[in-house]
Amino acid sequence: MIRRLFLMLALGAALAAGGTAAHASAGDAAAAAKAAGLVGEQADGFLGLVGASAPPDVKAAVDEVNAGRAQAYKDIAAKTGVSEQAAGEATARTLFAKLPPGAYYKPLGGSWMRK
Repeated sequence: MIRRLFLMLALGAALAAGGTAAHASAGDAAAAAKAAGLVGEQADGFLGLVGASAPPDVKAAVDEVNAGRAQAYKDIAAKTGVSEQAAGEATARTLFAKLPPGAYYKPLGGSWMRK
């Protein structure tokens, strides 16, 4: 059961990083926005806007990537018996560990921080 959970979380991390063909362009746009400091990873497993003002195309890319992540977390939860929230938070921990220096992340209940 634990091994299956970790396999599903790894799949979730890949999907959350923009690993599906349907979300490739949104994933690319989100990755560029992350590199520019406009977007960061949140502890709930979703992308967030670091500042209040982001261009509409960045907001749209974040929304599209987050929709894909929500579906991935739902699928993981259904297959493993964990909650969608737990799947998202576990994926976030994996994504946080892979963030490059200078990238933004937001811990649960916290403020945006730079790695």
